[in-house]
Amino acid sequence: MNPASAWRLTRRATLCAMLGALGSACTVGPDYSLPKTALVNAPYANARIDGSNDPLVTQQPVPPNWWRLYDDPALNELVEDALAENRDLRVAVANLAASRAEVQFAREQGGFSGNTSAGVSRSQLSPEQYLVPGNKLPPFTLAELGVNVSYEIDLFGKLRRGVEAARSDDDAVEAARDLVRITIVADVVRSYVESCAAAEELNIARQSLALDRERLDVSRRLQLAGRGNVPDVTRGQTEVDTTNAQIPQFTARRRVAQYRLAMLLARAPEALPPAALNCTKLPQVSQPIPVGDGAALLKRRPDVREAERKLAASTARIGVATAALYPTISLGANAGFSGLASDIGTAPTAFWSIGPLISWEFPINGQRAKVQQAEAQTAGALARFDAVVLNALRETQSALTTYSADYARADALRTAAASAKKSAGETHQLYTQGRESFISDLDATRTLTSVNAQVAAAESTVAVDRVNLFLALGGGWQEEEGAAGAQSGAAGTPGNAAAAAE
Repeated sequence: MNPASAWRLTRRATLCAMLGALGSACTVGPDYSLPKTALVNAPYANARIDGSNDPLVTQQPVPPNWWRLYDDPALNELVEDALAENRDLRVAVANLAASRAEVQFAREQGGFSGNTSAGVSRSQLSPEQYLVPGNKLPPFTLAELGVNVSYEIDLFGKLRRGVEAARSDDDAVEAARDLVRITIVADVVRSYVESCAAAEELNIARQSLALDRERLDVSRRLQLAGRGNVPDVTRGQTEVDTTNAQIPQFTARRRVAQYRLAMLLARAPEALPPAALNCTKLPQVSQPIPVGDGAALLKRRPDVREAERKLAASTARIGVATAALYPTISLGANAGFSGLASDIGTAPTAFWSIGPLISWEFPINGQRAKVQQAEAQTAGALARFDAVVLNALRETQSALTTYSADYARADALRTAAASAKKSAGETHQLYTQGRESFISDLDATRTLTSVNAQVAAAESTVAVDRVNLFLALGGGWQEEEGAAGAQSGAAGTPGNAAAAAE
């Protein structure tokens, strides 16, 4: 250590010792507060979400239990069962319990500690060891009984910073648990929507197949009546076979979605609620989607809260590493008896001592590298926090844009489907009257079935987009109890960083 560094350490140690003598303490390392340079404070991060003027959404706050907006009892039951039975969520809860134990461990470091000891031995002592030259001493039966008590004075805040870091880590683990929760909810809703969508598309495919078969039957009757021909019947049969070939894929999609649901609920597929197994219509939200604003989004999303709490923990560890540069001071006392076993407990064997103990390890150059490491990790944690904030904004804006565009496409296809249905009906009527060719009738029918399939697929896409938007908005991690559950994690949000650091 160079003389200047030694002088700085000595001067600070003396100052803190004086403060300690006055009943105060000197906590080294930076006190945590959300950095002003963090992107979460940027104006664009706190502005209204891009696209929030779309009539499909509203500025109302995102409800905690957003899946209830579907007003679907079967879906509500699936979500509640998943939150009770999902194994990934149980892992997250177990991780949180371990984190709480780590906080308790950090709190119980320092302060009072002690131990007791007792022993008996048959010993041959060396006379010269006790400066008694001459013949060797006879063997003795010796005994010792003692109690040691010490109290570590956290003069430089190493233990306090350790508790601060453990609490911040615990908040981060809690946020990770919340992230698992909203991901599971979104997976359940998405799987249910996909199952219902596949069933709905399957029904539309079957309706198209029935329509194709009806056209084929007319072609055969016209052929037998001498008004048709074999190629018309062959083309009609080809159309029936083509439509029929699409049915297995919808059946498979429905089963795959139900398998995913069963996994999320930790049960066999056949044990799913009958309402979930028999769903044939897409669940709909009867109101514009509430998206809130940018500031509320960043306070709500668990991944943002987790990254912010990790930044707080890294900052506290700078203090832990810095405090290791200074002495460890404790007050100790021990008392007991030591001597011949036959005399243990008598005044001649009694001993006691009391006094301070100062421990200061040299050299400390390696510990300075630990401080630099903690500072670098904090800089990395800040960069990670900024990246999570940017990703949250990107995910939300992208999900909103995709939802709006796909909804507009589905709306246009619904208009096209109504037109195709009218055209197909009119063309088929003309064909049966001999005023239109079979090719025209077949083309009109093929257009109708194609547009119907596109409408079903587009509505399925919109339903999945809606779930993805809810997931990006970050709602659904709050506990069922309501405000109390929501407030339990609120201290870790960026907006409450100062309160969490105190």
